Amino acid sequence: MTASSVEQLRKEGNERFRCGDYEGALSAYTRALGLGAPPAERAVLHRNRAACHLRLEDFHEAEAEASKAIEKDGGDVKALYRRSQALEKLGRLDQAVLDLQRCVSLEPKNRVFQEALRSIGGQIQEKVRYMSSTDAKVEQMFQILLDPEEKGTEKKQKASQNLVVLAREDAGAEKIFRNNGVPLLQRLLDTGEPDLMLAALRTLVGICSEHQSRTVATLSVLGTRRLVSILGVENQAVSLAACHLLQVMCDALKEGVKRGFRGKEGAIIVDPARELKVLLSSLLELLTEAGVSSQGRDNALTLLIKVVPRMSPKDPNNSLTLWVIDQGLKKVLEVGGSVQDSCEALSVAGNSRMSASILLSKLFDDLKCDAERENFHRLCENYIRSWFEGPWPAGKLRAIQTVSCLLQGPCDAGNRALELSGVMDSVIALCASEREDEQLVAVEALIHAAGKAKRASFITANGVSLLKDLYKRSQRDSIRIRALVGLCKLGSAGGTDFSMKQFAEGSTLKLAKQCRKWLCNDQMDAGTRRWAAEGLAYLTFDADVKEEFVEDGVALKALFQLSKSEERSVLFAVASALVNCTNSYDYEEPDPKMVELAKYAKQPVPEQHPKDKPSFVRARVKKLLAAGVVSAMTCMVRAESPALTSSCRELLCRVFLALVEEVEDRGTVVAQGGGKALLPLALEGTDVGQTKAAQALAKLTITSNPEMTFPGERIYEVVRPLVSLLHLSCSGLQNFEALMALTNLAGISERLRQKILKEKAVPMIEGYMFEEHEMIRRAATECMCNLAMSKEVQDLFEAEGNDRLKLLVLYSGEEDELLRRAAAGGLAMLTSLRPVLCHRVPQVTTHWLEILQALLLSSNQELQHRGAVVVLNMVEASREIASTLMESEVLEILSVLAKGEGGPVSRAAAASLGKAMEYGLIQPGRAGE
Repeated sequence: MTASSVEQLRKEGNERFRCGDYEGALSAYTRALGLGAPPAERAVLHRNRAACHLRLEDFHEAEAEASKAIEKDGGDVKALYRRSQALEKLGRLDQAVLDLQRCVSLEPKNRVFQEALRSIGGQIQEKVRYMSSTDAKVEQMFQILLDPEEKGTEKKQKASQNLVVLAREDAGAEKIFRNNGVPLLQRLLDTGEPDLMLAALRTLVGICSEHQSRTVATLSVLGTRRLVSILGVENQAVSLAACHLLQVMCDALKEGVKRGFRGKEGAIIVDPARELKVLLSSLLELLTEAGVSSQGRDNALTLLIKVVPRMSPKDPNNSLTLWVIDQGLKKVLEVGGSVQDSCEALSVAGNSRMSASILLSKLFDDLKCDAERENFHRLCENYIRSWFEGPWPAGKLRAIQTVSCLLQGPCDAGNRALELSGVMDSVIALCASEREDEQLVAVEALIHAAGKAKRASFITANGVSLLKDLYKRSQRDSIRIRALVGLCKLGSAGGTDFSMKQFAEGSTLKLAKQCRKWLCNDQMDAGTRRWAAEGLAYLTFDADVKEEFVEDGVALKALFQLSKSEERSVLFAVASALVNCTNSYDYEEPDPKMVELAKYAKQPVPEQHPKDKPSFVRARVKKLLAAGVVSAMTCMVRAESPALTSSCRELLCRVFLALVEEVEDRGTVVAQGGGKALLPLALEGTDVGQTKAAQALAKLTITSNPEMTFPGERIYEVVRPLVSLLHLSCSGLQNFEALMALTNLAGISERLRQKILKEKAVPMIEGYMFEEHEMIRRAATECMCNLAMSKEVQDLFEAEGNDRLKLLVLYSGEEDELLRRAAAGGLAMLTSLRPVLCHRVPQVTTHWLEILQALLLSSNQELQHRGAVVVLNMVEASREIASTLMESEVLEILSVLAKGEGGPVSRAAAASLGKAMEYGLIQPGRAGE
């Protein structure tokens, strides 16, 4: 009977294969193997499975299956040929040739084998020819690029592109390196031609990428200082390319430090830690060099931000941070304290000072103890004092600008600097200056100081009148807009608490109106208009301001355009305003008992504005979506700027989560690129931000087609953020949405299921199958049902000494219909793919027959069908189980179901009865019934 079943399944598989149902054929062959086929038959089944995997383009599995067939029968030409096809697709041409040669020796007249052997032989010759001629090609490309007589720019461009492409492969990079490539690339850099310099820099990226020995050799030939100086050139593309190269070099050197001074090929080289410090020292020197472009300083600061601080607080070694603080803190402060457009100061832009603030913040956050932080404070204070002792007012101006830089970065250091003798007095004095540059510096310092807790009361008492006076009397818009922001900041001191308004009724609306007016003024430069965005970021704590702002389509459009501009320092302000408008900040309803107690004690009680109720928030979200907020946020996420800090990323994550809250809005978010933008947000940033971005991804994955939302390889990047939501630290809603999203992904393809398994999600999903909350329990069961299509999960159910199968059987008898459907589906699949599990079903619980009968008698067609499939699988598994089923009420139920209208339930029931008749357990009634 077993041989008959194997033969039947093999024929079924063959038929399905001919019809193009390769997955179905694979399943049939797998079930046949599970029935204990004889060795010769097993070889055929493995060979057929290899053919299925070839059609499904799973070449690794195709090779493995063909190899199993060859182990059974070394002369199986079909298996040899299929393995050669798989090996060819995997790029292992030398091994594929051996199999084909064996095929030809077994069947010399087979034209298919002869043609395949000629084809693969040609491929090998082409590959050998290509590799042997690479040296000549490299030499030819350099000759074209370095020939001063070469007039054809198109020829040069093609040669430079070929060089870059060749360097991307490790073998090609090694060829260039060994063919005197670095000195030749140096000659390209010396030409000063932007196109040739770009080609050289991009080729060097390939040579140095993940290879510390080549990196050190390259630095030795080119000279670290000279290479860093390329950052400072005026050409933006060349400066960015140099920045990318230096980052690749720093990464290779840092990896070398971890590996103990060994290169990729295992050769011992110069101490990479020393080389890294030489490179960083050159970057620090560049910060204060005259003649360096502001773009170059930005790139140098960006590199230091990425390279110096520890990637994780778990890493105990912060020696690089301490070294940079000792060697270069004053240089960073000099950039941060530079006054823009001053003839004496360095060439800086607003982004440069912002980058300096972020670097200072990163360095301070990377310190581990009070002694290290005290040293940081001391160096900052000594630097500020040195400028105070200088000439008036230039020295005071630099000192105040440095304090502003610290207030925007490590605010603890900024607060301490504010308390230095004479600092606040100088700020107030310079606010009254007749010179615009002095007023600008002083007002900005006042604005930054107003946001710090230690100074807010002083500023509120003494600064409001000064800012109002500046706003009313100044003839310069640049001063008025900054004074307005200071007033906005003070006016929002109560945050979202409606009971703590600082100004008179209507004042914040007037301030917001003026901010919107300046925001929409195209005559102003972006650096000045960004202050209007800053003001709105504070004023939008007030719900009245939010309502007016989202109604102003022109102002929204201006804000979004500003967020896409080169003025990257506006990112945080835009993100803050959007968080306020969508109410995506954390808000907890106060405990009623505590409210009563506070009233009794005559203490202020936090109050929510009436216009911050959910209906108003939903309406504001709709208006923001209509205005194109997703497109603007997508551009902000793509911004390669230090201004896109972890806290800024968290704000964007909060807004995205608010935008996808309503199901009907998710299509709009996906259409405008929201899914693509959420992926990097979910993989980098603060823990809170990553969690919120992951939850937004889960919502999109649940309600839309994941293959459309995350096309191509992007869909595999979604898995890790979703799995992170399964941790116990996440809320029940986040657990549920993650499980639902993973269920959708697990039903798409085996590769996605393997990705979920690789992220170690299965134990967590199993844990949630025991969750008390019925929706979470059901979602986990559905997810496990889809994952059960993978061999690894099937092995878990088949392993001895576990209760996984028992849980599915018991859940198939639960009252929750959706849970029953999920569990019964998983049970039907597992008993189909692993017949051995059919024997275990009667062993896991004494109620198994009652549960199956209840499924068959269910009024729900899906439950009936799944129950019928389980019974069919068990009947086909063994005569003993079939006998037990036929002796119970199942026989009568199947007889009734088999007389149905010819649907899947009646077909499965009829198949079960037919199998029982084959066993001789039942006899046909009258008229063959």
